[in-house]
Amino acid sequence: MAANPYSIDSSKRKIDPSRNPDAALKPDGTPNDNDRVEIGPTDLAFAEWEALGLEIPHLDTMREFRLQRLVQELQARDYGGIVLFDPLNIRYATDSTNMQLWITHNPARACFVSADGYIVLFDFHSCEHLSDHLPLVKERRHGASFFYFESAHRGEEHAMYFANNIDELMRSHSGDNRRLAVDKIEISGLRALEKVGFEVFEGQVVTEEARVIKGPDEIKAMRCSIAACEAAMYEMEDACEAGKSENEIWSVLHAGNIKRGGEWLETRIFSSGPRTNPWFQESGPRIISDGELLALDTDMVGTYGICCDISRTWLCGDVEATEAQKRIYRISHEHIMTNMALLKPGVTFSEITQKAHRLPDNCIPNRYGVVMHGVGLCDEYPAIRYREDYETHGYDGVVEPGMVFCVEVYAGEVDGKEGVKLEDQVLITEDGYENLINYPFEEKLLM
Repeated sequence: MAANPYSIDSSKRKIDPSRNPDAALKPDGTPNDNDRVEIGPTDLAFAEWEALGLEIPHLDTMREFRLQRLVQELQARDYGGIVLFDPLNIRYATDSTNMQLWITHNPARACFVSADGYIVLFDFHSCEHLSDHLPLVKERRHGASFFYFESAHRGEEHAMYFANNIDELMRSHSGDNRRLAVDKIEISGLRALEKVGFEVFEGQVVTEEARVIKGPDEIKAMRCSIAACEAAMYEMEDACEAGKSENEIWSVLHAGNIKRGGEWLETRIFSSGPRTNPWFQESGPRIISDGELLALDTDMVGTYGICCDISRTWLCGDVEATEAQKRIYRISHEHIMTNMALLKPGVTFSEITQKAHRLPDNCIPNRYGVVMHGVGLCDEYPAIRYREDYETHGYDGVVEPGMVFCVEVYAGEVDGKEGVKLEDQVLITEDGYENLINYPFEEKLLM
């Protein structure tokens, strides 16, 4: 098993005692108050990052950068403002959180951002205190809950109330501009906005184009989130013993994320042995055995709400890998290394598609959905397709500095016994790329 570079002696799992324990601020510029409502990294995470020499993001600077990105996109399209219901877009605009998973299927929160940068958060009832620490949020209101569970037959009434609020805000901050972007909304909400006279545009264009370029503090936050994820992965790998269930092992990753101040896992894609082929099987009660492949995709929304999306495949036990296991692993490793090397500023998405490593014919039917994809708060724009899928799902664009891509592969032969999943997270620099991932590949499968 690989040595863990993130292991820190338990006696040192604290902020340097020479520092003032009563300091007003934590290293990221947030209040040093562990009774606060704001979620964030734990002392364990800060200690691990310090030991690794990582720079800590300054959150107020990161928040201002994100707001300016949104404002620039709004102004470029002559939109007077944008209404956000997607909780990750709300997080991007405000850095506020509130029951993030529940809100994904109960749209009870919204955010309005005007083209001049004025932010109004429509939060769940009695939740004003959750964003009091965020100076970019200028007002807190209610009235975004008009989905059926909340409103039933009164949905249209409540949607009109919300639309009238947006009308008031647009007139105050955008004058006669009736061009409004919306990312996601209930049908009653869309109809209400149109009824009060808005021309409604697709808001996901605004948010995805804003989010695609990461600022300096976002990159610092991402490095920290990745380090926390990798530390949890080492704990998970240490738990991979014959006789344990997939669920038991997978739970270690959850625990590692939470104890460092991370937030949730988007999926539970972890499988063993014959369940590694085909892909996308989530963890279950299966008991693992020595000599089996164990494959995972973290899909971790970690510290600062930043996604760390790493895939690895391990061999269970101190045993020799089979030739079939080594062959499929080498194919996977060559695939992502070849495709990663294509990344540089100015290259187009279609060029990457055409030049990407080609899987063996018997692996193509089971290929992953993308060659690579953007990542930030979650999987984000763009999605770069395999050549087999370009005609039906592909689109073009240009790679730019500040983008971050997850370069990934699933290789599993049709009717094969096992499969391999690998993925690294890569920052586009001014002259090429930097692999942000330090977690090693499985040497005994590369031999």
